[in-house]
Amino acid sequence: MSKQPGQWRPGSIFVINQKSGETVYDGPDVELVNPLAEELVQYLKKKTDEPTEVRAALAHLNLTMIHPFKDGNGRMARALQTLVIAQDGILHPVFSSIEEWLGQNTEEYYNVLAYTGQGKWNPSRDTQVWVRFCLKAHYQQAATLIRRNEEYSRVYDAVSALVEQQHLPERSAVSLFDAAIGLRLTNSRYRVDAEVSELTASRDLKRICDAGLLHPVGEKRGRTYRASDELLGIRKASRMPRSTQDPYQIVVRK
Repeated sequence: MSKQPGQWRPGSIFVINQKSGETVYDGPDVELVNPLAEELVQYLKKKTDEPTEVRAALAHLNLTMIHPFKDGNGRMARALQTLVIAQDGILHPVFSSIEEWLGQNTEEYYNVLAYTGQGKWNPSRDTQVWVRFCLKAHYQQAATLIRRNEEYSRVYDAVSALVEQQHLPERSAVSLFDAAIGLRLTNSRYRVDAEVSELTASRDLKRICDAGLLHPVGEKRGRTYRASDELLGIRKASRMPRSTQDPYQIVVRK
């Protein structure tokens, strides 16, 4: 509660580089927080011809720069970006959010914010670098999802073939797929995925372990099942090269 959740910050705020101890951003005066937040809300309510991804990027940037809360400003700004995209009908988080991509490119994310802000509230700054950064994030995140979908399709096909070869229940394919990609498997999870009773789940899992596709770890209710080397090999064989193409370079080449 010391962070005063749900309330505007009571005073000045500074963003500190944890490594160097340097102040990298000084938020606008506290008297400006409410009018700036209201202006941002009005901007987001207004009907425009801006592409949704650009509008979402600017929402993210402005909330970050207003820095209206004592804590959690970055998380709220990223959530706002996702919300703007979701309002355009792209609802599933894996498509409307670039959170995963930002988590893998954190340093570049902070560097671009620092470059755009230049240390203080300055709405006259050019936002092109920031918008280009966000568009690249959307492109590369989409490329990741396409690659992952293709990889998972390969894994599931190989697991299904293995289930048929070993004369295992067809319903076990989903759980074996989950184990192959590294998810934790338990009796209760198997029951949900296969839609069977606890007794049937126990029998299925014993058959799968006897076939050498899963290895039990622990006892009774604490027991989990880990993938065999054969399942892990299927996952390894499915992997495709990761695309790190810069979309702007692709456009230039074309």
